[in-house]
Amino acid sequence: MGAATATAPPPPWYRACMTIGREWLFVLLIAALGILLGPGAAPGAEIQGRVILNGEAPAPKKVPITIDQYVCGTEQTEGDLVVSSAREIRNVVVWLETPPPGAPQEPPAAATAMDQKDCVFIPRVIIVAAAGTVDFLNSDRLLHNLHSVSKDNATFNRTQPKGRTIPITFGRPEIVRIDCDLHSWMRGWVVVAPHPFYALSDARGRFKLDNVPAGQYTLRVWHERLGELSRPVTVTDGGAPLTIELRAR
Repeated sequence: MGAATATAPPPPWYRACMTIGREWLFVLLIAALGILLGPGAAPGAEIQGRVILNGEAPAPKKVPITIDQYVCGTEQTEGDLVVSSAREIRNVVVWLETPPPGAPQEPPAAATAMDQKDCVFIPRVIIVAAAGTVDFLNSDRLLHNLHSVSKDNATFNRTQPKGRTIPITFGRPEIVRIDCDLHSWMRGWVVVAPHPFYALSDARGRFKLDNVPAGQYTLRVWHERLGELSRPVTVTDGGAPLTIELRAR
């Protein structure tokens, strides 16, 4: 067996080039990361709070049912105002009038579903991104009807038997009313949002808008029965939760 051959160390110019190359690679990676994140992608603060009723909550209205009672029952509660014992309001839409500069535009979800079950639209209010699709379902063993009321999106009026899914794409921002002409008490709402900074209040009136950069904004509020309002809001890290009051009607 022959003697091992010693490997000569690399010349100084080679070691210098390798060091410079690694440094430039690190700089390029940082620059690429900055491009991917973009100027508005840094995590921001949040706007959170709750919506409450200013005044006494009216007693829930009952609607007598005279058709399709084998599915719909003999009466339904009007769902246009749902208030907790603490006067917290459900199904209030809260959004920023103008999104933060440079805010990323999230692509629409594959589909958002609204069902018809026990002769009620579930959920009653949904938020979908502009150009997004709503899959309308019918879980009831009877015929329903989808009739939209809108200004900026094409209207539709379609019958829907049990088990059929009807996908509808909403291209332009607005709040669209959905009725069932066969069951007059049935109503739903599709909120078509032009940007991601929209939220819907839950059963305790709570809402939250995430990743809002610090600054001053106009907050918009909408409820199908209590109307709309606007209010200025200043976003800072660790800001106190908001309380929004809507006057009883």
